[in-house]
Amino acid sequence: MDLELTGKRALVSGSTLGIGRAIAESLAREGAEVIVNGRNADRVAQAVEELSAIGTASGLAADLSTAGGADALAKFATGNGPVDILVNNAGMFTVNEFFDITDADWQAMFDLNVMSAVRLSRALMPSMLERGWGRVLFIGSDQSSKPNPSMAHYAMTKTALVSIARSLSERTRETG
Repeated sequence: MDLELTGKRALVSGSTLGIGRAIAESLAREGAEVIVNGRNADRVAQAVEELSAIGTASGLAADLSTAGGADALAKFATGNGPVDILVNNAGMFTVNEFFDITDADWQAMFDLNVMSAVRLSRALMPSMLERGWGRVLFIGSDQSSKPNPSMAHYAMTKTALVSIARSLSERTRETG
């Protein structure tokens, strides 16, 4: 399949393992320059090495649950030019009964799963709008519409991402 991504730059958050890694590899195979991210520097280096066998790849270890981590990644990602595609994939989940989920658990889940996407979108989308081309994707879950009672805090974050994606869709209608 040719998605016409040659010459495009794509940032995939949370892309050293799992779905994010598969997305990064698919984008690289389609010709995009890929920027990977994870919290573990060794995993980032390994992903960059393996993706470099397919195409152009770079990466940065950064904790996206913090404003500083998201800012560092956005600066790194734009260091060699604008980002054309942002895939907000970083996230975590835990299984806990509702009454056992602490305030700190709720906050940590929100900070990584929601605020990382907010911060990266806020940092990278203005340039996309100025250029008249860009794509921002949010990786969701069926938890947003059918929450598991033992994953209420995770489901809440996925519902928030659906709302943010829809809001940005309305904001960017007919902009390219």
